[in-house]
Amino acid sequence: AVGAAAATVGIVVGVVTLTGVGFRLGYVVVQTATDIGTLLSSLPLLGYFSVAQWALFTSLILIAISCIIMGAGIPTTATYIILVAVAAPALAVLNVEPIVAHFFVFYYGVLADITPPVALAAYAAAGIAGSNPFKTGNTAFRLGIAKALVPFVFVYSPALLLIADGFTWWLFTITLIGAMLGIASLGVAFSGYFISSLQKWQRWWVAIVSFFFIAPGLATMAIGLVLMLPILFMQIKEFKIKTNNFIE
Repeated sequence: AVGAAAATVGIVVGVVTLTGVGFRLGYVVVQTATDIGTLLSSLPLLGYFSVAQWALFTSLILIAISCIIMGAGIPTTATYIILVAVAAPALAVLNVEPIVAHFFVFYYGVLADITPPVALAAYAAAGIAGSNPFKTGNTAFRLGIAKALVPFVFVYSPALLLIADGFTWWLFTITLIGAMLGIASLGVAFSGYFISSLQKWQRWWVAIVSFFFIAPGLATMAIGLVLMLPILFMQIKEFKIKTNNFIE
């Protein structure tokens, strides 16, 4: 099955290479992202970031969505070949390092296996567990959505891949800790549970804080920790109250 899929993918890659569709897609993505970035940077609360920063962020989101769609229902090897030919050139236009671009597109291509409606891995698990395939797919997506932050860390903090110019172990450690905190925070926000159940506003708060953790730099991580402290204190207090009531 993999051999047949890879053979078919060869035709797709040949067409993409000869027609230049990959680079055309990159141009379209960048132009669209630039237009969106110009609009966002003109807004009062979002003007802190430049058009270029918004354009990069928006481009990554558009490329990520494209990778998930193109990777749906396709074997892993074939997914990688297709995405490298079609989506990776779009990242090259954004001056993203080649190995980072490959990691980015491949990661999202594989993430399609737990992303409805074509969540093959989740549906296979549902068959084994005897559960509802659609509910299993939605649950897998909700619990795994935090992993979608990892490729963004690859782009904004290449030190995590041990390849960045000026790499230091200190930078790697800070990046790793921030990524772990960010992924854990977003997972908590989507699951709705930390030490105890989270209220709706607390889930939104934790979700926003997670982006401070994954943003490059020690300062943003410190801001994230400060913003997380009130939620942590409230969770500990609520847990103690529930524990005391249970004991009594």
